Amino acid sequence: MPELSKRTVLVTDLDGIGAVVLAAGASTRMGRPKQLLQFGGEAMLRRAASVTLKAGCRPVVVVTGANATPSREALRGLDVQEAENEQWESGISSSVRVGIEALVTANPRTAAVVLMLCDQPFVTQEIIARLVAAHLETGRSIVASRYGGSYGVPALFGKDHFAELTALKGAAGAKQVIQKHLPEVHLLPFPEGEIDIDTPDDLARLQSIDNSDASNART
Repeated sequence: MPELSKRTVLVTDLDGIGAVVLAAGASTRMGRPKQLLQFGGEAMLRRAASVTLKAGCRPVVVVTGANATPSREALRGLDVQEAENEQWESGISSSVRVGIEALVTANPRTAAVVLMLCDQPFVTQEIIARLVAAHLETGRSIVASRYGGSYGVPALFGKDHFAELTALKGAAGAKQVIQKHLPEVHLLPFPEGEIDIDTPDDLARLQSIDNSDASNART
């Protein structure tokens, strides 16, 4: 397979690529809202939304739910659209549906969506740009991240898959759509994508990395 271009790609290279950030969960295992946890000096939800904006995604839809009010406050000043999922308890599929529907309503000409979670702290503008570059250069309608012996989000889906995404049920997430089309999916290595923040122990490990980086920056 030919190596993808290493040039910096902005989403403006392809008009109509939006993003949906899923942030509706109750953070039960964490015991407090994951959306508001700090990493790199800002709330994780704000950080996730910001990287999609910096990459050039428009529109950016953030799906809130269990902690909608503080999440809304964390997003203050960002050029994003909030879509509140009142059925967030029914599973992540409902958030995917709410996000895609809000995205298409905001821009009916949306050609593709970058779908991501708010609790993968190592997703950067460059990771989003690589997904877009792969989509542009390979013509694949699904480009997903590969990590931990598996694959998942952040991932880009062309509009031909929007109906499948909105038809997901219960706890089924976007990985189900990726799996269905796996022979045609372009997978990009993103080892850090395996790291998400679900428990206090996960947070402690992340904070040790964050503190180490801050210490190195001062020396």
